[in-house]
Formats: sequence, structure tokens, C-alpha cells
Amino acid sequence: MSVPQTVREQLRGHRSFAGLLAGGLGAWLTLVLALSALALDFPALSGRVVDDAGILDAATRSALTQKLADLEAKTSDQLVVVTLKSLQGTSIEDFGVQLGRRWKIGQQDKNNGVVLIVAPNERKVRIEIGYGLEGTLTDAVSRLIIENAIVPRFRAGDFAGGITRGVDDIISVLTGDAEEWKARAARRPEQVTRWDSILSLILLFVVFGVVFLILIGSIPRDRGRRGRGGWGGPYYGPGGGWSSGSSGGFSGGGGFSGGGGSFGGGGSSGSW
Repeated sequence: MSVPQTVREQLRGHRSFAGLLAGGLGAWLTLVLALSALALDFPALSGRVVDDAGILDAATRSALTQKLADLEAKTSDQLVVVTLKSLQGTSIEDFGVQLGRRWKIGQQDKNNGVVLIVAPNERKVRIEIGYGLEGTLTDAVSRLIIENAIVPRFRAGDFAGGITRGVDDIISVLTGDAEEWKARAARRPEQVTRWDSILSLILLFVVFGVVFLILIGSIPRDRGRRGRGGWGGPYYGPGGGWSSGSSGGFSGGGGFSGGGGSFGGGGSSGSW
């Protein structure tokens, strides 16, 4: 039985509306993320270890720097350690992905960067993983390293020990023991859902609901006027990388710079 013309027109109208809504929501979220990145004050990429919080002694920084240089020479993977004075009111997840994109850690053609982030004032730690290593250093493996190697030492006040052990474990995964680590992570019992995760999910739904209502109200006025690229200002470039109209890796001096890698939010976080 053929579909009546009026029904086909209604279906086309619904698809057109859904496409417009999805496109508008995506552009709005991109703009929000871009503006949030502009509001953050990132430390300079002064080396493979950026101790902005001042919690590491010179000997530890030197030893870590050598390990990270050796890792890159062996695998081309870039691993950077950073300690932060403050998360500046945002989550460590948001700060981490924006920092990774700003510093462009990892090789551009491989996106093989990792950033170990420690925020001692907020008592947060995160392993941020570039696109190209998400299948090797998985979220589950990262969580295992954080909970078994890093957090227990941080709770004892041993920042140098926790960071060093975390770096050693990440290097172990990246240099050939990935499958063994994945098996260990798979045997790890699931944790009880935390209330802060539930509240974050509820808040996310509320935000999407508000955005949906705003877009619904603006459709009659904006239909046909916004074309592709009609949202001016900062944007996210191809591959999710942060772009503000310039290109090239970000370098803060010290003879080290990111290789142009990008990040999509993969990784795991912890607190103590």
C-alpha cells in the first residue's frame, strides 16, 4: 500500500526538523566548550613534567623526565605529567581534555598522547588519553592504575611516589603489557555507583532539556538563516582538536612541545 502524499510530507518535515535540531544542538555545545576553554588559564608546556603545584622535588622531576623521554624514543608515545594549582572551578575531566588539546600531546598522525594530571588542592587525579591510545590504555586499565598505584600513595601524602608509580604502570601498558593489564582490569570487581556520578548525570539531562527548549523556541525565527559555518568565533577543528584560526603545535619552551595530537575525553579519574 502506497503512503499518502500528506504523510510523506509530514515525515520529511519531521526528518528536517530533527536534522535542524541535532545540528543546532551540536553547534551550541561546540560553542559552549570553546568558550569554556577560553576561560581556563592553562600552565605553559615547559617540559615533560610541569609541576605547577610545586609538589615534586628536583630529583623526582629529573627522574620522571628521563623516563618520559625514553618512552617517546622507544614508542613515539608522548606522556606528560602535570600538577595543577587549581582546576579553576571546572571538573578535572573537562580541564584534562582541554589541556590535552591545547598542548597537542602526541603525534599528529597517531594521536598517541597521555597526560597524567594531579590537582592536589581538589584532591583529584586523572589519566587523559589521546584518541590513538584509547584501545591500548583503556578507561578500565587507567582506573586500575589510579586506584591501585596512585591514590593509596596520595592518601599517605606521598605525591612523588604515587606519580612515579603511576608513570611506571602507564609505561608498562604502552610498551607491551597491554593485554595483561586489560585482563587484570577485567577481573576487577565493579564499584558501587557513586552519588556524585548520578547527580552529574541528572544535571546533564537538565542542561540538555533547557537547550532543547531554547532551540524549540528559536526555530521559527532562525529557520533557513543559519548555514554551515554560521556560528562565528572559536571552533573545534578536524579530529576534535582545538582551533582558533592558527595551526602548529603548542610549545612552552624547554626544548619540548606536543606533536599535534588530539583528545576526545578518554581516560579515567580518581580522588583521595
